[in-house]
Amino acid sequence: MPILGSLIKGLIHTAEKISSDRNPVDEQKQVLLKLIRTAVQTDFGKKYNFNQILESHDIEKTFKAHIPYFDYDRIHSSWWQKQHENNKENVTWPGNPDHYALSSGTTGKTSKRIPVTSDMIQAIQNAGIQQVLALKNFDLPNEFFEKGILMLGSSTDLTKNKNHLEGEISGISASNIPSWFRGYYKPGEEIAEIDDWDERVQKIVHEAPNWDIGALSGIPSWIELMLEEVISAHQLETIHDIWPNLQVYTSGGVAFGPYKKSFNALMGKPVTVIDTYLASEGFIAFQSRPETNAMQLITNNGIYFEFVPFTSDIINNDGSLKQHAPSLSISEVELNQDYVLVISTVSGAWRYMIGDTIQFTDLERAEIKITGRTKFFLNTVGSQLSVNKLDQAVLQLEDKFNIQIPEYTLCAKKFDDGFYHSWYLGTETSVNAKTLAKTLDTFLKDANKNYQVARSKALQGVKVCIVDQSVFHEWSANNKKKGGQVKMERVMGEDKFETWEKFVSETV
Repeated sequence: MPILGSLIKGLIHTAEKISSDRNPVDEQKQVLLKLIRTAVQTDFGKKYNFNQILESHDIEKTFKAHIPYFDYDRIHSSWWQKQHENNKENVTWPGNPDHYALSSGTTGKTSKRIPVTSDMIQAIQNAGIQQVLALKNFDLPNEFFEKGILMLGSSTDLTKNKNHLEGEISGISASNIPSWFRGYYKPGEEIAEIDDWDERVQKIVHEAPNWDIGALSGIPSWIELMLEEVISAHQLETIHDIWPNLQVYTSGGVAFGPYKKSFNALMGKPVTVIDTYLASEGFIAFQSRPETNAMQLITNNGIYFEFVPFTSDIINNDGSLKQHAPSLSISEVELNQDYVLVISTVSGAWRYMIGDTIQFTDLERAEIKITGRTKFFLNTVGSQLSVNKLDQAVLQLEDKFNIQIPEYTLCAKKFDDGFYHSWYLGTETSVNAKTLAKTLDTFLKDANKNYQVARSKALQGVKVCIVDQSVFHEWSANNKKKGGQVKMERVMGEDKFETWEKFVSETV
């Protein structure tokens, strides 16, 4: 009988009952108040008169009126580079960050350096505990709570730079795991420190028979590659042949939908998939119940959220927010409206646009789904397609033709006769590319009225090119971004797309 698992599960139920009464609106007001009070004597707090904001009868409204929006370039050049390059303290948050998260996201540009304070590390750990507590909702057996958890993130061998350490947020988080979790954590500290992704996976493959894995965590594309390596090396039918107790996969970084078919093909039995939203700027949300794949915002833990209705007139050409754009607090949002997410955090990010767009699916529970990136909405000639809609279109292809398309990218590209949506699908299929293009076009017309209007005017249609899924992985490796937090761009600009097409032609 799994006595330890029964005990842990009992503690989770007890703790959840104690903390079950949530009020996201009140929690957010308290978070903002604490953020402002803590940063009142920082350079940022003095510049923007935090003392006056604290005296206001409506702190949320006054906070928005006093402080402009920031994106990374603006806050880095005005504030963060002072602490990063000149070791200045008390810039946007008390003290100086011990860590910086390197984040190039899907852009492939030089890494951003996003401060990660000790307060943020503590907040990420607290969010992890909240997620563990929510596992009670998934009706997992007692023995699950005794199994290993394999986390496939970036290397925990962080780089020393002056007075701080640098790495991707998954590596920073894993290098600061609490002591109570180390007994569950795989692949263990020694393997997790290996910087070369392929070498690290080979070590995992070697150790795989020695582990009893109950849960996986990581970005879907890299998790799949790792599982394929384990299955191939040990001549297995499915991953459950070596890890029979695998029951949970915690996904993050990108929408899981496009990977669902290819992921399930590696399984011997159903696995519970739980979505998470961990960005370089903090742990934002996680799926807290099985009835939905939406995620619950973490509203009581060091991040204050604002929501800007996403319309074409509030975004600058570079993807940043126009300063006149109105923001809403969590008490003012509506269902099924695209919002640009803006955050203020215990790492000294203030009214900071992280570039994601979300929709609320449940207001009382503060549950959201990610709908795309502000820079990756496909809006050439007015088509207004979110990544969420593009994912849905790919799922339609998978269902209609019984194929797997775990990777794709596209661009609104100008040809001699006008604009086309030019898609590259990572798949092994015998379905004709023109047939796939016609199906995509039909689905998008039915699903999006703006696309339908665009197709009647300047948008000529859809083109599809089929390539092997490995091409997408090689593209990431070629850009020195294999593994870790790396995500494939779903939508590219024409310049980047030209580089992509040249790479494909040289690879296939």
